[in-house]
Parts: sequence; C-alpha cells; structure tokens
Amino acid sequence: MKSENRKHILVYDGACDFCIFCINRWKHLTKDRIVYAPYQAVSHQFSDIPISDFQTSVQLILDDGRVYSGAEAIFRALDNRRLIWFYEKMPGFAKITEIVYRLVAENRSFFSSITRRFFRTHSN
Repeated sequence: MKSENRKHILVYDGACDFCIFCINRWKHLTKDRIVYAPYQAVSHQFSDIPISDFQTSVQLILDDGRVYSGAEAIFRALDNRRLIWFYEKMPGFAKITEIVYRLVAENRSFFSSITRRFFRTHSN
C-alpha cells in the first residue's frame, strides 16, 4: 500500500459486543479518517504489538507507525483536540482517563448491558 493512501487504523476486540457498539458509534464521528478492524483479523500485520495489548485495549496505529492505546487512542481517533490537550497537559488527567478506561475494559459485559439499556439498542 502506498504511504499516501494509508490511513490510521483503530484495532479493537471483534468478539466484544461493547467494543463493537462503541466502534459503530465512532464511525459516524470519524467518517473515513479512520479504518476500523478487529484484532482477530489484523494482529498478524502488527507483530511488534503483543496480542495481549490488542486483547486489553484498543490500539490506534497511525499512518506513520506511531501507536496509541486505551483512552489516548480514543481521544486521538476521535480527533478531540480538547481532550488530547488535557491528556497531554493537565496533571492527572491521563492517569484518571486510563484508570476509567481500564475499569470499563475489565468490565465490558457489565458496561455493555448498561449501554444497551440506556440506548435501547443492540450492536448487531
């Protein structure tokens, strides 16, 4: 693939209903700036990223090879400059958002059921 045609890719857990629900919502916000792919289909293309990283956090792989994970990956994928600024500059913000991300990631089934009730929809 030519470098000028490459896009950022957000890799997620394709076996996670909560993850799929979130990805489907984010697709509307990011339009065609981000390619979304389940790690089960693309992890072999990124052998420098441990499979355990894909299993525990979303991974944003930029077209220049930089990799972000967790909350920071989401902020950057959504191109939310305000949240990125807070993440980089506000003491404690990165740590708190990553703790919250980890809490949600470790309890995906619970948050999936809450999300479905709140939005009254299913990811499928």
